[in-house]
Amino acid sequence: MTLVATILAVLLALVFLALGTAKTLALQPMRERATEAGFSVAAYRRIGLLEVAGAAGLLVGLTVPLIGALAGTGLLLLLTGALVVHLRKGDGPQKYAPALVCGLLVAAYLVLQVLTR
Repeated sequence: MTLVATILAVLLALVFLALGTAKTLALQPMRERATEAGFSVAAYRRIGLLEVAGAAGLLVGLTVPLIGALAGTGLLLLLTGALVVHLRKGDGPQKYAPALVCGLLVAAYLVLQVLTR
């Protein structure tokens, strides 16, 4: 794994660990976002658990590349879903930009995973 892929994996893991933990704990801002997106708090918590699992998978992927690739793929699917929700709601770029940017970073990580095999 290249240095760039390693840095990307660690940064993405930190982001998804923080976001996933906040959703899992149902912190007030996350409760508001769940309602705004049309999700129950329980559903948002499950999304948070998936994000935490993805973050853990990215970190395991530092030593087991296949796990990292699978975790990245799962996170990319979650981010695609987030983008679809934002676009269906008619949200502007300010609302969907985080999902888009994180999705592009995860995609870059996955490309680096493929190129360094």
